Amino acid sequence: MEKKKDRLVRGTALHGRVRAFTVRTTELVEELRRRHDTYPTATAALGRTVTAAAMMGAMLKGEEKLAVMVKGNGPIGQITAESNARGEVRGYVSNPHVHLPSNSLGKLDVAGAVGTEGFIDVSKDLGLKEPYRGSVPIVSGELGDDFTYYFAISEQTPAAVGLGVLVEADNSVRVAGGFIIQLLPGLTDAEISEIEQTLSTMPSVTALLDQGLEPEEMLTYLLPDAVILDGLDIVFKCQCSRERVEQTLISLGQHELERLIEEDDQAEVVCHFCNEAYLFNKDEMQAILDQARS
Repeated sequence: MEKKKDRLVRGTALHGRVRAFTVRTTELVEELRRRHDTYPTATAALGRTVTAAAMMGAMLKGEEKLAVMVKGNGPIGQITAESNARGEVRGYVSNPHVHLPSNSLGKLDVAGAVGTEGFIDVSKDLGLKEPYRGSVPIVSGELGDDFTYYFAISEQTPAAVGLGVLVEADNSVRVAGGFIIQLLPGLTDAEISEIEQTLSTMPSVTALLDQGLEPEEMLTYLLPDAVILDGLDIVFKCQCSRERVEQTLISLGQHELERLIEEDDQAEVVCHFCNEAYLFNKDEMQAILDQARS
């Protein structure tokens, strides 16, 4: 398949009473798979989470950003994703080497990897003194249902969330993407029923993407009268840097830095989000220690 840029579109339907987002995240999820060496079930769980985070990031403005943590009781451990209003996304899982037998539908057993008990926590930095925090229990572990529940309970907005990742036989990501449809006040029961009917009979997100549908086409498939407002590219971007890692080392304090120099002569710090390794030799560690002392 030819490579297509990851892209998100946003639109409205039914005279502004429905808000919708559709996104292709294939390149993003493949980048994360490659960086973290995730096995297929872990790839699907991480991919669904960062796809949801990408769309939730598109609901923000300016410099606002958010973090999503899925804390289930499954073998994958915690899934962490961060995104912002510019379409920059990053994420990781505690245990990337999780792969389970297919579920009863013959699909990747994401719920088995995530677990069916636990919480989804969302933290939004909106530039205020305190971040906005919302937390809801995991209801299925499949993640689409869980984010649907998050919007209903934490944001008081009825929504439908579809998330999908299709993994090739060689473990690479064939397609990934998703949609969020938010129902705003003023919809009639008949209009809501029509949307529900479309969602209940539609092919999976990955089937639509695999057929070559662009995010714009996916939006009009879901909502035939959709008006597309705008779009943005979705990219993997980590905020780590050597300077930031130095600040983290300084924050460890003198005693810990002295111990590292004494025991190892050097320090290697690996970023959780992108797996980049930052190596500091003895002289560099000594300079960091001097800064910590000053």
